[in-house]
Amino acid sequence: MMRKMMFALALVGGTAPAMAQAAETKAKTADYEFSYAYPAAAARIAGLKAWLDADRSRIQAKAARDGAAGRRDAKQSGFPYNRYSFDKTWKVVTDTPRFLSLSADSYSFTGGAHGSPASHGLVWDKSAGRRLDPKAVFTSLPALQSAIRTDYCARLKAEQVKRNQGDLSSMNACPPVKDLTVLLGSTNGRAIDRIGLVADPYVAGSYAEGAYEVTLPVTRAVIGAVKPEYRGAFAARG
Repeated sequence: MMRKMMFALALVGGTAPAMAQAAETKAKTADYEFSYAYPAAAARIAGLKAWLDADRSRIQAKAARDGAAGRRDAKQSGFPYNRYSFDKTWKVVTDTPRFLSLSADSYSFTGGAHGSPASHGLVWDKSAGRRLDPKAVFTSLPALQSAIRTDYCARLKAEQVKRNQGDLSSMNACPPVKDLTVLLGSTNGRAIDRIGLVADPYVAGSYAEGAYEVTLPVTRAVIGAVKPEYRGAFAARG
């Protein structure tokens, strides 16, 4: 009876077995190549593991469909087929008493001159037992943008000038928060005290410039933009 009760708790989003291991799925066919991975810390949370497994299945199914269609189209057009590919790897940003914060890098290729890289973020709220977009912990995106924009734009500009040999990017000089991937981080594993802001290619610069990532300390202004129910999980560093 005890084993059945523990299993039931895991199914509804509790903690998976402590020995849960990192997961990695790889596949390669004539149509497509696929890779998806997530860390053991995520595998130990049943509800999060279920979401990641569903995300993996959905993406792999799409990769298979798109690859098969692409190969048929290439054959009908008399062109050589370059196998489609997709990979996505999740990593731990931080693990605090309230949040497990993850980031992911993905890359997809469906023909053309080059593939498409992208960044992703999520947090698992341990208290509520649910997955959140990191942006959802803030009262609004304008509120977060107001709290960080001056510091963010200055640091991004410095990186753009450095990367472009003295020039600003030819693209959007300082994109709004809504166009960025937000990551919640910690320097001590106790509270969220830093925020990562990732601008994927074409968001703050050309494809050749790559992604721009800026990390900012959590300030009192940032905490003021956090929803009241999450403020206890944050700490100011400046």
